[in-house]
Amino acid sequence: MRPEAPWSRGVRLLIVTGLPGTGKTTLARLLAARCRLPLLTKDAIKEQLLDEAGMVDAARSRALSDLAFRLLFTQLRQLADAGIDALAEGNFRAGEHEPPLRALPVARIAQILCRVGEEERLRRIAARAVDPMRHPGHGDARATRAADTDSFLDLPGERLLVDTGGAAAEQPGLLRQVDQWMAATRRPPAGSP
Repeated sequence: MRPEAPWSRGVRLLIVTGLPGTGKTTLARLLAARCRLPLLTKDAIKEQLLDEAGMVDAARSRALSDLAFRLLFTQLRQLADAGIDALAEGNFRAGEHEPPLRALPVARIAQILCRVGEEERLRRIAARAVDPMRHPGHGDARATRAADTDSFLDLPGERLLVDTGGAAAEQPGLLRQVDQWMAATRRPPAGSP
């Protein structure tokens, strides 16, 4: 008898996406801790690439974002192959990032699309421009409203829309929905029928 593939046991992927400045990273950190999931973020990878590249123009920043996403997808593949659930955060692009995500051996996906009022989003982006902890190579000042990062990806599974204008503690409905999804998609213990 062949051993069961890890993904057939129901590996789960929680995706947090949305425009720059919509609170994705803050929410993803909260959810990763709450759900005890490894967190992979596009910007954490891009920060390391920018540290090596130094100052970059808009085209190079976009190329490094593309590379960061490819590395994130590779890491997700390794986790899924090992049977490990994960949370991925980034400004995933509809129409572009579905193929690498569909190729992952993942059984269940839930997406959370973060949105916030445009005035608040632009205020957050302006604050990033003077944040010494954020690499200037991200090009946050160029973070425009791109429709491809302000929509759900064309993937099966649960879709949750959240307004991140308030604190995470003000999101009990979302947290309850995520808790319910995690409970409903829990894998049976190894060796169970």
